[in-house]
Amino acid sequence: MHAKPLSPTLGTITRRFLLVCVWPVALLQVPAAIAASATADTPPLQPQRYSARVTRVFDGDTLWVQPLEGGAPRKLRLLGIDAPEICQDGGIAARDALTQRVLRQVVQVQVDRFDDYGRGLARLTHDETDVSAWLVAQGLAWSYRWRNSLGPYAEQEAAARKRRLGVFADAQAEVPRGFRQRHGPCQLFPVVTP
Repeated sequence: MHAKPLSPTLGTITRRFLLVCVWPVALLQVPAAIAASATADTPPLQPQRYSARVTRVFDGDTLWVQPLEGGAPRKLRLLGIDAPEICQDGGIAARDALTQRVLRQVVQVQVDRFDDYGRGLARLTHDETDVSAWLVAQGLAWSYRWRNSLGPYAEQEAAARKRRLGVFADAQAEVPRGFRQRHGPCQLFPVVTP
């Protein structure tokens, strides 16, 4: 009768080493390798440019467009501005001014990227005018601040503040980001459509 060896054989040690040490490390590398190959094969988003008709205005910085070339309607958020929330002072005025300016009109759209909600972050041009710059210059939106930057429309905002236009008539007007943090989202208000 043969006695079992008390110590594991070289084959058993090798299998245990592979199962306990090498295999988990290799498995951890798989997602990183997949992500790296996907990133290497996927070019960065190129700005999308197209002409579209504005079909809906949700608030002072969010609207829907129908591309003239066809396809599904697209929800856009105007890049570089923060308009008052619809339930905030100036919110309805901002929505109505944007509606008056672009609803049912053909606009030029440039989508640079998408936000966490899937909206295209877009620059809109109507009659050769940057719509975001126009809104800020009218005192209907703030230039979007990020870290230490006063945003892309700081000049327009400074001029509107100086003239006390729109939301800037009140020197203590609250920026929409602060309003959202204090009050949460607005209840649904009617959306302007054609």
